Amino acid sequence: MGLPMARNLARAGFEVRGWNRTREKAEPAADDGARVADTAAEAVDGADAVVTMLPDADAVAETVAAASLERAGGGAVWIQMSTVGIEGTERLAAMAEEAGLTLVDAPVLGTKQPAENAELVILGSGPDEVRERVEPIFDALGKKTLWVGEAGSGSRLKVVTNAWIVAVVEGAAETIALAEGIGIDPTLFLEAVGGGALDMPYLQMKGRMMIDREFEPSFRLALAAKDARLAGEAADRHDLDLPVLAAITRRFEEAAKRHGDEDLAATFLTSAEAGERRESG
Repeated sequence: MGLPMARNLARAGFEVRGWNRTREKAEPAADDGARVADTAAEAVDGADAVVTMLPDADAVAETVAAASLERAGGGAVWIQMSTVGIEGTERLAAMAEEAGLTLVDAPVLGTKQPAENAELVILGSGPDEVRERVEPIFDALGKKTLWVGEAGSGSRLKVVTNAWIVAVVEGAAETIALAEGIGIDPTLFLEAVGGGALDMPYLQMKGRMMIDREFEPSFRLALAAKDARLAGEAADRHDLDLPVLAAITRRFEEAAKRHGDEDLAATFLTSAEAGERRESG
């Protein structure tokens, strides 16, 4: 998602220096006027704002350590948009404080296509005094920014939202597996709820992927499993008894071992393949 975000910033008129751990993945941004840096430190040097979008907290921490955040311009803002959970955000906030940067915690709702279309929903959190500075950046990246409080609140809201996403996907997966298992065409299920109070576009989209066994990734199952785990860790941290979330996390982690590079809807295959093995046995 970092590539289309960088391209949208460049198209909006920002001076963008981009860096990726695999340089070839960043190079298309040059077509829109961004400059591809050879090192993370070069990308950060003198910047007014540093934006990070990486898979997890460890990757972010490793990258910003290599970038030497102190090289950013005086009074620079670090806009941390990766999904890293509560503990990860606290760890990165400490790094921002040590580097003398103001942290804006701003994970996003949306996947590859919304990122390409600048239609992300940004869950912003941070000091009130920097909001005016970062809003033009957010306007270039998304269709809506929701400010939710002090830095860290955005990541808490993202954890909550991700718990809902994985619940919807796993619920759809098991419902469609049940339909197939008892001899009902699962498209009839989608038609039965279609357009009513029980329907949602996400159910229809992921359900069709499951029925067709087509899992071109808009969001990889491996990353969804990470997000489910972060939600579970948040629940444990606050002594919450959430057995459904725990079961979904186990199922996603199991499915990711074989289908991690496919779309998160591929969690369905774990249920479907189990049913097929029982039938053949």
